[in-house]
Amino acid sequence: MSLAHPLDRPAWSALTGRWSDLTLAHGGARRLAPEFGLFAAAPDAGAASLADLGALVRAHGEVGLMESEAWPAAPGTTATNAVCWQMVAQSPPPASDPGFEIVPLTDADAPQMLELATLTKPGPFFSRTHELAEFIGVKVGGRLVAMAGERMRTAGFSEVSAVCTHPDHRGRGYAAALMSRVAERILARGETPFLHTYADNAGAIALYERLGFAFRREIILTLLAPA
Repeated sequence: MSLAHPLDRPAWSALTGRWSDLTLAHGGARRLAPEFGLFAAAPDAGAASLADLGALVRAHGEVGLMESEAWPAAPGTTATNAVCWQMVAQSPPPASDPGFEIVPLTDADAPQMLELATLTKPGPFFSRTHELAEFIGVKVGGRLVAMAGERMRTAGFSEVSAVCTHPDHRGRGYAAALMSRVAERILARGETPFLHTYADNAGAIALYERLGFAFRREIILTLLAPA
């Protein structure tokens, strides 16, 4: 399967590139180790690749494919599809002083990060997802109430991800400020920020557009679970 752009098959680009040392393999298929995430990919959607993906699912649990089209269920799995928007920020507005403290998050914050992500469901987040890149957050009374960080990294691009705010602390600009800071950090490295969101999440899309992200293409998230 040809790859005209590293974001056309973002999971494949990450798993065969900057995530390669965090992957499990079966034949030509690759998946992120389960403690880091569920993303998987294979060279193509042919029978051999699907068989390899099925073996990874049976051995290690559910995986998520991110492709330009829906893939069929691999042997021994069931498939669920969702349409996502892939958005890219070529020149987002510079981050301004938010009026509250943004702090770097460390391994000591991992339990609170997982708790917040489990509550708010910003996307797949597991016990070691926070190790994929640097995360930042906002704390109130010592408790983590909002965070954001990076996830997929491909040649020249890095994904803004895990953007979430505790329901009791929404409406205070935390998510926008954190996203702006993460995007600024990515740009400072000479890379381009991108993200994924469900196509029907109008509120999130409106926020991302205000922060300088623009639609690039549709991506289909296919979840393969053990049958």
